[in-house]
Amino acid sequence: MKRINISASVIALSLLTLQFSSCNDFLDTMPDNRAEIDSELKVKTLLTSAYPTNSYVFITEVMSDNVDDTGEESPYTDRFFDEVYAWKDLTETNNDDTERFWNASYRAIAAANHALEAIDKMGGPRTSTLRECKGEALLCRAYNHFMLVNIFCKNYNATTSTKDLGIPYATKSETSLFPKYDRGTVAEDYKLIEKDLLEALPLVGDAHLSVPKYHFNTQAAYAFACRFYLYYEQWDKAIEYANLCLGSNPQSMLRDWEHVGSMPQGDAGRQAIEEHYISADLNCNLLLATSYSSIGLVFNPYYAYSRYAHSSYLAENETGNAKNIWGESVDAHGKSVYYSRMAKYSATNLDMTIFWKYPALFEITDPIAQVGFRRAVNTLFTADECLLNRAEAYTMKKEYDKAAADLSMWAANILKDDPTYTPNDIMTFYNSVGYSYDDTDKKKSTVKKHLHPSFTIDAERSQQETMLQCVLGFRRIETLHGGMRWFDIKRYGIEIPRRLLNESGQPSKITDLLTKDDERRAIQIPMKVIQAGLTPNPRK
Repeated sequence: MKRINISASVIALSLLTLQFSSCNDFLDTMPDNRAEIDSELKVKTLLTSAYPTNSYVFITEVMSDNVDDTGEESPYTDRFFDEVYAWKDLTETNNDDTERFWNASYRAIAAANHALEAIDKMGGPRTSTLRECKGEALLCRAYNHFMLVNIFCKNYNATTSTKDLGIPYATKSETSLFPKYDRGTVAEDYKLIEKDLLEALPLVGDAHLSVPKYHFNTQAAYAFACRFYLYYEQWDKAIEYANLCLGSNPQSMLRDWEHVGSMPQGDAGRQAIEEHYISADLNCNLLLATSYSSIGLVFNPYYAYSRYAHSSYLAENETGNAKNIWGESVDAHGKSVYYSRMAKYSATNLDMTIFWKYPALFEITDPIAQVGFRRAVNTLFTADECLLNRAEAYTMKKEYDKAAADLSMWAANILKDDPTYTPNDIMTFYNSVGYSYDDTDKKKSTVKKHLHPSFTIDAERSQQETMLQCVLGFRRIETLHGGMRWFDIKRYGIEIPRRLLNESGQPSKITDLLTKDDERRAIQIPMKVIQAGLTPNPRK
């Protein structure tokens, strides 16, 4: 695959030349007009722009099986929300749309490339600060491409990824006005991501960071490596980097749900719990990022954008309030088994059961007119996810006792009880549960889904398959409202029926089905990018 020379002005602007009125407008943004980066301080400052300012979370969460259609009569939607829920190629725009995420990601990549070139011009990484800055820039370049390829392409697999369309991989700043683009393949992208990642890891450090949790610090780098190799189907390496991330005392790295449970749990305490969830002071939050996004509005108890929601039916049958390996979600006294319970909201045209995670933030840009932008803080990497990723890798290696230990640690951390599960406990429970959508109408669901990964796993009801059911179920709860479930949907070929709920909150009919081989699993690249000449994802 040809390495593409792409800068912010080319991917974020050249691909959008159709909207510019004159060539002069474009030339004003060419890279040669950028400020010269000739000091450590300027490189460090530039790297704050190497993280995307728009988020994937809205898109991937709403496309996943974490939402249902709560009613045809609900007016609380718009055409953009409808298109996302229906897995359509987007024509509507929004700060959470795919075009803005694509552009923001390539702007971030351009900033990383600019930093790398500046370091080279300064004589290379000859100081400890410049070495760490180079490591951060390489990690940012790798991470942004990793998210782009996993959103806009088919998931990596050893069988077809050498042929599946990838995304342009940018390694240098572009100086030509109209370069040609080659999407390459998913396999080629993964090789380039790995190259950047392996070059970065020996350089990574925290000494140059004033606010480490908003940059690729050492532990975030290892968590990224763990997730990358998990998706790359290299289980040993995923475990290796998870071990480096979590250290000898993983429990100390996890979210302190017991503390969260000690905070006021009524609606009056919601804002404080949500602000605590995204705090940079927590060991569990390894990498945070701010974005222009409405997720704090969508995944909170507001009517706006509430038609497609994590319904009480979903919660009680598939996620947090469903019967699980620990039993019911409430004890004999009606108290939640969680330190911090799910909150249920039910009213006319409102059916939502959620964990409090992301506050609704608003940046006022005009104090007089009281207008501005909805903002969000995203938890890009957490120790809790890393622990469950290690459990998955152990399961794939059939090291079931180690996987069960990680799963027990995660469960004991969120539950008031202190459970310990053996592989046999896990297999016994999941074999007592039926598979989702096995009823005649294919509408009813459980905590267990049929799995169709491209990699080989043992048969249904086997030790390995039931352990994977547990990993996927725990990770679904852990990352609920955070957009990560979509990647498990893709990697494990989990099918999603779109269900319309009736007035009683029960599935009434199926309106669509995302099959295991559905081409819509690779989200369509932005329309303006297609119009500029980049090959679109295939559609039937």
